[in-house]
Parts: sequence; structure tokens; C-alpha cells
Amino acid sequence: MVRGLYSAWTGMKTEQKRLDVIANNIANASTLGYKKSSVTNQSFDDVLTVKIKDQSSRGVTQNIGTMNLGVKLGQEYTDHGQGSFRETGNSLDFSIEGRGFFAINRVDSDNLGETFYTRAGAFNLDSNGNLVDGDGNFLLGQNGAITIPNSAGEIAVSNDGIIFVDGQAIDQILVVDFENYESLEKVGDTMYRPTETSVETTSDYYIHQGYTEQSNVSVVREMVDMISVTRAYEANQKVIQTIDGTLDLASNSVGRI
Repeated sequence: MVRGLYSAWTGMKTEQKRLDVIANNIANASTLGYKKSSVTNQSFDDVLTVKIKDQSSRGVTQNIGTMNLGVKLGQEYTDHGQGSFRETGNSLDFSIEGRGFFAINRVDSDNLGETFYTRAGAFNLDSNGNLVDGDGNFLLGQNGAITIPNSAGEIAVSNDGIIFVDGQAIDQILVVDFENYESLEKVGDTMYRPTETSVETTSDYYIHQGYTEQSNVSVVREMVDMISVTRAYEANQKVIQTIDGTLDLASNSVGRI
């Protein structure tokens, strides 16, 4: 194998992955509660090259140095930085300032609920008076699914998440935080599932009623990164084309001789 071809190919492959991540970030720039993803590149570990059965060294195996095999994908991670707040005027829209997630109970076709966590805080009432998100998943409070009485008038939410209906406290929005966000498994665009290594913890937070948290994606930054990735991809293409031309010339020249 020509090592230059392989190294250039690994470069193209990793840049393609970076481009996919950037494209997904741009596509979700207006998605409520979306957190941008990023991916790192890292070099393959150097391998030791040796001289085997070479008559110049009388057939004795000798070390001749190290050789790098190109680049590979490193870690794909999520930036959980705070997004900006947008006022909606909807009393059932909430945003969290600080750390933590809303707890969402998602019911599947078998009616088995599983709890996910999200920063997307746009909610409404279903036909039974339950607070649900746009997909019908239940927003959880300290007592389970939050139900607003049909006769409810004014709905107010305090900064610590206590829900008041006509001045009467009925429940408190459940906000859950984790020690290490890297232990969370991303599900879809805005939800997260805890894993075996996830450890719940308490945190200071401030709930804003009538506001939603926007995506933390900077479209300008993503476009700049996209240009950089595209140029790196094209540079690797040119390396492959150059090596291919050199090999073609060498093989044709040998054939004529």
C-alpha cells in the first residue's frame, strides 16, 4: 500500500465526519434547547518500522524509526453551554438558567414510560390537562406527570419551579442535574438518556416562565468551520490525485522500458 494514499484517505474520511457534524448543527440552529456537537481529530499512534532481511545489514533485523499512519476520529462531544433566552409570552414555556434538565416521560407504543432529559422548554396542555411537549411527552414534576385542572385560570411558576394555579401550589417542576454530562447518551436532537455511569446531583437553577432557551449554535462560527473543513478535504484530494499521477507515470514509463 502506498502510505501517502492511505494517509490522505484517512484525512478525507475524518473531514467528512466533521462536515456532517457541522451540517447537523446548522440544521438545528433554530431548534429549542439544542446543544451543538463537535468532533476532534487525532493522529494514529506511531508504529515502529524495521528493516527485515535486508542484505545491507547482512539479514539482521534493524529498527529504522517510527511511521505515522494518518489521522483518525477522536472524541465526539456535546457543548452544553447556555443558549440565549427568547420571550414567548406563553405561560407554559419555561427555560432553565444554570445547570440541569427538565425530566420528560416518553411513552412508546407499549405505553411503557421512559424518562429522558432535555433543555427544550416549550409545553402545552393535552386533552386531559397534562403538561406535554410538542410530541406529547409528559413534563414531570415532583409528583409525576403535571396536570392542570380544567377550571384553571392564572398559571404562574416561581423561579424554583413551583406551579401555582389561581394562587394555589399544585406541584413543582422536576429539574435534574448530573455530575458529568459526558456520561449522558444523546437521543435525537434535544433529549438525553442517563447511562450506568451517570450520577444525579443537585444544582442551583432559575426557571424563567414565558421564555424558551434557544440553540447555542453560532451559525457564523459553523460556516467558518465548514469552509476550513472543505479546504482540508480538497487538500487531501489533491494529494491523492498527485500520487495517482506519479504512480501512473511510473508504471507507464516502466512499461515502455
